[in-house]
Amino acid sequence: MKILNFGSCNIDLVYSVKHIVQPGETLAAEGMARFPGGKGLNQAIAIARAGAPVYMAGCVGEDDDMLAPLLSDSGVDLTYLRTVKGPTGHAIIQVDEGGENCIIIFPGANGAVSCDHIDQVLQDFEEGDILLLQNEISNIPYLLERAGEKGMRIVLNPSPYAEWMQNIDLGLLSCVILNETEAGCMAGTGQPLDFLEQMRISHPKLDVVLTLGSAGCIFQKEGMLYRQPSFKTNVVDTTGAGDTFTGYFIAGLYRQEDTEELLRIATAAAAIAIAGEGAASSIPAYETVRAAVDHMVPNEAD
Repeated sequence: MKILNFGSCNIDLVYSVKHIVQPGETLAAEGMARFPGGKGLNQAIAIARAGAPVYMAGCVGEDDDMLAPLLSDSGVDLTYLRTVKGPTGHAIIQVDEGGENCIIIFPGANGAVSCDHIDQVLQDFEEGDILLLQNEISNIPYLLERAGEKGMRIVLNPSPYAEWMQNIDLGLLSCVILNETEAGCMAGTGQPLDFLEQMRISHPKLDVVLTLGSAGCIFQKEGMLYRQPSFKTNVVDTTGAGDTFTGYFIAGLYRQEDTEELLRIATAAAAIAIAGEGAASSIPAYETVRAAVDHMVPNEAD
């Protein structure tokens, strides 16, 4: 079994602000930092730091001087990462005093993923291999179709959500990992728990992970619901929490870990990540998570 993460690589420009800027408002930032990011890059690094082998496919621009080296240094295989003309994708991120964030994404090279590139990559993968996807690169519907034809185990993180995702053939997917906002949109009702119920009825073989921020997560698998509380932590920056969780979750699937332990480790990794600054830079190593998890205190359910 192999893991292929086909996704985005970004430069994150992070601005520290008192509060998230409002429409019509001009707000002076109290600090600015430049970090590696992109959901694809973050999740690939999280998989690698969680101790699982992973291939990264996608595109960076000719201006990239930090993303490919970071991926390689983190243990990610870059066989399928291309350098294309034009700028690398980037994100502008506001982080307020409470650690909450809002993000604007410019696709850049992430929009240069072609159908030919997809075909060339997928020819090296086969039935049963794991494909992890987000929504920050071009030609995702084509990628879903081709991977489905090969019988790959497709895990979709529909982030950032877009309306075209309402038309996804969910029968192609093995698992979907999404937050409350994305689940509410996918359900078409705005209510995240509705998506779990809809999938239980219409796609009972589809595993669903619903992340709930400080309330932890719910995993619906084969008719069973598993609930995992979050862990108490010092919140510095929530930007990479979901990507850290996703990467660790995929690594747990690869190792065929017990479901409850998989969720516990992934949730602990996310808690450690938000205690640091930046997205990729705050993703912890597996040894760090294993050493900390038994001493971490769960948040009480509301």
